[in-house]
Amino acid sequence: MGTTSGTASAMHPLLLRQLKTAFGSAEDVPESLSAFCMSVSAEYHRADRDRDLTQRSLDEMSAELTAHNETLRRERDEQAALAHRLEEAHNQLLQSEKMASIGQLAAGVAHEINNPIGYVNSNLKSLTAYVQDLLEMIAAYETAEVLLPAEQLSSLAALKATLDIEYLKTDLPAMLGESQEGIDRVRKIVQDLKDFSHTDEGTFNWADVHAGIDSTLNIVANEIKYKADVVREYGALPQIECLPSQLNQVFMNLLVNAAQAMPGEPRGKIVVRTGCKGDEAVWLEFIDSGSGIPAENLKRIFDPFFTTKPVGKGTGLGLSLSYGIIQKHHGKLSVTSVLGEGTCFRIELPVKQPEA
Repeated sequence: MGTTSGTASAMHPLLLRQLKTAFGSAEDVPESLSAFCMSVSAEYHRADRDRDLTQRSLDEMSAELTAHNETLRRERDEQAALAHRLEEAHNQLLQSEKMASIGQLAAGVAHEINNPIGYVNSNLKSLTAYVQDLLEMIAAYETAEVLLPAEQLSSLAALKATLDIEYLKTDLPAMLGESQEGIDRVRKIVQDLKDFSHTDEGTFNWADVHAGIDSTLNIVANEIKYKADVVREYGALPQIECLPSQLNQVFMNLLVNAAQAMPGEPRGKIVVRTGCKGDEAVWLEFIDSGSGIPAENLKRIFDPFFTTKPVGKGTGLGLSLSYGIIQKHHGKLSVTSVLGEGTCFRIELPVKQPEA
C-alpha cells in the first residue's frame, strides 16, 4: 500500500476521488506515485487558496463597485433634487419679479390716476358750493316774485315749468352728492392700489394687518362680489412687525382662491376672522363655503406648481409663494378642508420678529 491513511487524509478531496476511481482507494496507489500524488495535492490546495483569494478580491471589488454605484445613485438623486429646487427657486423668482414689476406699474398708474382725480375732486367741491349759491339766489328771486306784474309772473311761471326748476332744485344736489361719493370711492381704490403695490425693500416695518386686509379686499372686490359675500370678524390686534406688501400678496392669493372655489349657486360666503394668541402672536383665518379640497390634495397644496385648476388658469405658485412669505415672517400657514363644505386657511404671525 503506497499511501498511508494519514497521508491520504492530507490529500485534496478532488485528488482522493480521482485516486479512488483509478486505484479503488488512496491506500492502493503505488509507492512510486506517492510523491507525485502529494505534489499534485499540494497544487490543488494552492489552486484552492488562489481561487479563494481571487474570490475574496472579487467580492471586495464587487462590494466597492456596489458602494460606488450607490454613491453615484445618491449623488444623481441629490443633483436631480437640487436641479428641481433650483427650477422652483427660479420660477418663484420670476413670479416675484413679475409681481414686483406689476406692483411698480400699478403704483405708477395709481399716481397718474391720482392727479386728474385730484382736479375733478377739487372742481366738484367748488361746483357743489356754486350750485348751492345759485339755489339760494333762485330762492331769493322766488321770494320777490310777488312784486312782479301779473304778465311777467305768468311768463316766469311758464319758464319754470318748462325748465322743471323744482326737480332741478332737488336733483342737482343729489347728483353732485353721488358724483362726490363716486370720486371718493375711486380715490380710495387708488390709495389702496398704491398701498398694495408699495415695495418693502426687504425691511420689516410695523403695520396694521386689518388695514392690509381691507385694502386687499378693495383690490380684489371685482373677483369676489359676483360670487360671495365677505364677512369681517376682526378681533383687537396690535400692529405687527412685517413686510406689509408681501402679506398683502398672501391675503390676495387666499381671497382669490376662496372666490374661485365658490360653486356659483347658491351665493357663497368668505369669512375673514382675526385674533390674538397671547401677547406674542396674532392669527388670521380665511374661511370659505366653497367646494373644499380633496384629502389627497391637502398634503401637496403648498407644493410649487401643484394646481387643480385647468391649464392656463393657474401657475401653482400662489400658495407656494404664500407659504414661503409666511415662513419668512417666522409664522405658520396651515389648511383644513371638508369636501363639499369649504376650506379654512389659518395664518399665525409673531407680533415682533425674532432677533437675527
